[in-house]
Order: sequence, then structure tokens, then C-alpha cells
Amino acid sequence: MRRVADRGRPPVTLRAAAVGSAAKRKSKRSEVADAPTLASGLDLAARLRASDRGARNRLDGREALVDIVRAVNATLEPQKIAGLIIDHAATWVPAPSWALVSSTASGELSVLADRGLVGEMRPAACAVAGWVMQRGDQFATADLASDARVSHPAAGAVVAFALTSRSQAVGALIALDRAVSSREPRVPPGLLRAMHVLLEPQAVALDNALRFKRVEELSVTDDLTQLYNSRYLDSVLRRETKRASRSGRPLSLLFIDLDGFKGVNDTHGHLSGSKALVEAAGVIRGSARETDVVARFGGDEFAVVLPDTGCEGAFAVGERVRDRLAAHGFLATAGLDIHLTASVGVATLPDVAASAEELVHAADKAMYQVKDSGKNGIQAAASPADN
Repeated sequence: MRRVADRGRPPVTLRAAAVGSAAKRKSKRSEVADAPTLASGLDLAARLRASDRGARNRLDGREALVDIVRAVNATLEPQKIAGLIIDHAATWVPAPSWALVSSTASGELSVLADRGLVGEMRPAACAVAGWVMQRGDQFATADLASDARVSHPAAGAVVAFALTSRSQAVGALIALDRAVSSREPRVPPGLLRAMHVLLEPQAVALDNALRFKRVEELSVTDDLTQLYNSRYLDSVLRRETKRASRSGRPLSLLFIDLDGFKGVNDTHGHLSGSKALVEAAGVIRGSARETDVVARFGGDEFAVVLPDTGCEGAFAVGERVRDRLAAHGFLATAGLDIHLTASVGVATLPDVAASAEELVHAADKAMYQVKDSGKNGIQAAASPADN
């Protein structure tokens, strides 16, 4: 009897699978039919009205909420979470362009993720985000260029939503269409309620990721100059040393010391000295390349890690740093015009060092050779055989 029953199961299973598959295909066809395409010729307001039923069908039920919560909590990268939020929202609101904007630690608005955002739409998205995040409210306009609430010349229809976590707006989700709508694009009430239910856990996940990132940045950032600190410099050097050893590529390090900086403190006070250090940090960071890591080693000493760079290339970067520091007028905003020079030491792995510690020692020694020989110069570290 058991064998007969076993032989009877496959046809039943196949039939059930066929029925289930047909149901899924029907559901998919229904969703596609319910969702107006962006190429339909309708403006944003009309597409929103036409997509109401299909969008609510996709949002209703526990499964949609579980899928969204699982997706956004799988990472602590704010940009990835922002991208996932846009991916979900684009299936609810038929808009050709999207942006998710949040504020940085300094309070500036920044686009974390976008889709189809071009030209003047990026600053337009930030302008709308400022309004939305300040008020924690929804924003909709048929034509942004003629909307008195936001001063921006970009034309087009916009719908935006505040992302709120812990009673604070942590971001703004913005849908944009460069075509002007015939009427204000409004999300239907039923769809809006469903969207709010699903946006809330996404906002919390984004808030958690942003908080984690800021804490992480604080742990590796120098409080005064906002460059990397010496602890992060140490970890980068160890990591890059191992990578350079495996790949056979060179790794260089610059050690930079400001000449005569003590005189700024003694003459103008420590507050002026701190401002001068901040300016020096900006000059050094602006003189380095995007791939370089710039850190404050301590006091008036700075370091630049140059991956995949030999001694000749590092020497060129060091000269650029030295020249720009010498040309910079420090404390100009305070009515002063102070000029400082720099002593720069260069060390390259594997030429003069085989480890992170040896690289630091060699660059530091080369920098002090410049100090001892009159300052305002650059010196490449000698190989151990030449010492």
C-alpha cells in the first residue's frame, strides 16, 4: 500500500505545482497590467492615479514588510540601504528619477543613492530634501520651478517623503519627473498609508547605519583637522604593507613637519595655532591624490601614505605639498599673512624598509635630516646599505 501511495504522489505534486505556477503567472500579469509604464505618455500625477490599485496590492500583507525589513537590515552601509529603499519605492511610485538625501555630520545635505538623476536634478533633489527634512512632511508639486516653497530653477514634477526615525527626519526620499504635470501629483491615501508602514523600518535601518558610520569615523578622525588620526594611520600602514609585499608593488610614506610652527603659538596664541594647523591640513589634503591617505601624526606633524607609488612619484607629491604650504598665507581671515615652510621625509618599501615600523622610522629620520640641514626641503630616506 505504501508503494502504491508513493507512486500516486508525483502526479498530485506536479498538478499542485502547475496550479501554483499558473496562479503566480496570473498574479504577475495582474501586477504588470496594474502598473502603468513610464513610456505611457501619462504625466506623474496621472501615473500615480493609475498605479494605485496595483501598488497597494504589492504592499499589502506581511510578506512585503518581512522582505523589506530583512533586506535593509542585512547591511550597515548607508549607501546600500539607501539604494534598497529606492529600489522598493520605485515599484510603488512610477517616477523615472529618484534620490535619497541625508545630512552629513557637518549638517550638509548629501545624495546617498540615486537612480536616473542627471544635471540640475541633483541640486534640485537636495533643495527639496531640505524642505522635507525640516518639516518632516510630504512634498508634492506639479512644477518645481514655479513652487514658492523651494527656490530652484529646475522644472518638473516632484513627490518627496520624509524618512523618520526616533521622531527625527533622517533623510528624504524623492521621486522626480523632468516633465511638468498637469496637476499636483498626490499619492492616493490608501497607498500612502501602506508606504508609511513600510518606510518606517527602512528609515530606522538607515538611521542606525548612519549613526554607526559616524561613530566609526570619529574613532579614526583627528578632532582638530578632520584628517585621519595616528591610530588609523598605523592600521592603514600595516594593511598596505602586507598588500604591497604580496603584490610586489611599491609603497611610499611622506612625513611632513611644519617649520617654525612654535612661533605661531608663541606670537599669536594657541587658538591661532590650531587654526593654522587646520589650514595646513587642508593644503596637504588638497595636494595629495584621491588614492592617498592623509593623517595627522601628532602636533604639527603630518603623514601621507601613497599606495602603489615608488620613490620618484612620492618625491613629486612631497614637492607639491612643500611648495603649496610655502605659498599659502596662513590666518588671512584673522588679518594676518603668515608663511610657513615644511620639512618632508620620503621613505619607500621595499627600497629602504620591509615593514610598517621600518617605513615610519625611515621617513621620520629623513624628515629630521632636512630639519638638521636648514629646514624647508625634502629628503628621500637612504637604503640600509648606504647608512
